[in-house]
Amino acid sequence: MMQKAKGKVVSVNESLVAAQTTEGSVMNGEVAYIIIEDGKRLKSEVIDVKPNDMVYLQVFEDTGWMKVGDLVEFSGLPLAVKLGPGILGSVTDGLQNPLYELAKKEWFLERGLVVEPLDITVKWHFTPSVQKGDLVTGGTVLGSVPEKLFEHKIFVPFSIQGDHTIEQIAPEGEYTVDEPIAVIKDAMGKSMELKMVFEWPVKKPMPFNERSVPVDPMPTGIRILDALFPIAYGGTACNPGPFGAGKTVLQHSLARHSQADVVIIAACGERAGEAVEVFKDFPELIDPRTGKSLMDRTYIVGNTSSMPVAAREASVYMATTVGEYYRKQGLNVLILADSTSRWAQALRETSGRKEEIPGPEAFPMYISTLISAFYDRAGIELLPDGKTGSLSIIGTVSPAGGNFDEPVTQATLLSTGAFWGLSRALSDARKYPAIDRIDSNSKYPSLLNQEEVNFLLELLRDGKTIASNIILMGEKGITDEAYIRYQKAELLDAVFLQQNSFHEVDGVTTPDRLRAMFDMVKEIIDATVGIKGKEGIRSHFNFIRQAFLDWNYMKPDEEGFEKQKMKLVNLVKQREHVAENV
Repeated sequence: MMQKAKGKVVSVNESLVAAQTTEGSVMNGEVAYIIIEDGKRLKSEVIDVKPNDMVYLQVFEDTGWMKVGDLVEFSGLPLAVKLGPGILGSVTDGLQNPLYELAKKEWFLERGLVVEPLDITVKWHFTPSVQKGDLVTGGTVLGSVPEKLFEHKIFVPFSIQGDHTIEQIAPEGEYTVDEPIAVIKDAMGKSMELKMVFEWPVKKPMPFNERSVPVDPMPTGIRILDALFPIAYGGTACNPGPFGAGKTVLQHSLARHSQADVVIIAACGERAGEAVEVFKDFPELIDPRTGKSLMDRTYIVGNTSSMPVAAREASVYMATTVGEYYRKQGLNVLILADSTSRWAQALRETSGRKEEIPGPEAFPMYISTLISAFYDRAGIELLPDGKTGSLSIIGTVSPAGGNFDEPVTQATLLSTGAFWGLSRALSDARKYPAIDRIDSNSKYPSLLNQEEVNFLLELLRDGKTIASNIILMGEKGITDEAYIRYQKAELLDAVFLQQNSFHEVDGVTTPDRLRAMFDMVKEIIDATVGIKGKEGIRSHFNFIRQAFLDWNYMKPDEEGFEKQKMKLVNLVKQREHVAENV
């Protein structure tokens, strides 16, 4: 076994520490521990190896009171995540330390504290699916255990290559993740003990068995997304917008109502107040799909803006690796990363301290490559058993001043399949979601057909053009026909694209309800309006708008639902009748 390297601290520049190796060799990307005066071991990662045995480390914890000469111990292993049953329902930091368990020890999270990420005292009911003498390799399913809502497959670690023979397999029964459940032997006769848990490097994408193109739309419950700017299972989306435009509210709605099996929230550099709200609220939320706790299918990685910046990068990769693992379970996984801008800012800080040549706005020259590699880990995987699993990634971007031309937003736009640009004007007008109706786009198929999508987009574009003319010339400067077209566009926005996120019915729209609402909207838009005069036209559409909103707030099985729908239909037909007799 190769001897682990050691070294000493040479300089400390915030989270960037330079060390001189005193024995052994060091590899880029391996984990190191800096032992400070009080004996605590601060976790770090090698990010640069220089000549003359000099290495640079990014430290994941506070470097206060660290001094020149402190001992550095190198692990010889990359930063990795422990994968196994028990992840769902947990909240960890970017290094997979369980935050709830750490909070039991201290009111404030002390540096150097380490807690097992998976509870080693919990017993899981293991059912084997292989027998002694069977040939297995990396990714082969050894058995399964029930985890929350799912059957959790226990794999042979993906890093194992070549055929191995099962020497021993545990019988059905109760086991902890720390107990051996199998022994395998390779072709050379070397035996290896396997447990329910294994490690995987967070920055190394898990290999796809077979990759497929994302084509099936993932219902989110948000009408403007499902109708106009959808995301597919295995797809990617970018959600940029200025501060306070509703990115976090939108992500919370996606976490609760999107039709994903597993939701992973990566709070990478999010403001501490908002992150704490997630930690407190999510365990109390009821999953509308199951009636149980939403945390049963949720994993949260929390690295707030008050935590060391270097850990932001770790939190993004930690969440992604866990997502890939549950994709291999045959589940549809959704990662919500908030916010990738703060992750990029952490990279900018580290790059500056390394004295690298800066790119635009001082971000690293390779920022677009890192962002592209992150989103490329999404996708649909065809599994060996014939099932499929998907990993979808939605990343929020917080460009300073809402400037979408800045490097992080532009790099993200090039790497994602859907663009949900948030508008300050719509947000100030209290329109939710404040997604720009004109500039947003998606390459994925909608829950509506393309002809219907084009129909809606054309009306929105016409409405925006007429609205600009009204601002310039006033209502008297346009024809009644143009004003009717404008009112139809405003109606579409008010009753179909906007939602009340606090209302139990209007806050989420099923695909069937979306279809019924679209059919009604199209009937209204196609109807002829024979009213003359701006005041009469405006009054007519105000009546329709209110009737439609009242219908939006009713459940399909509620008494009065069909009656309200007929009231809406009659309002439209009355004006068609007026037009026929003019």
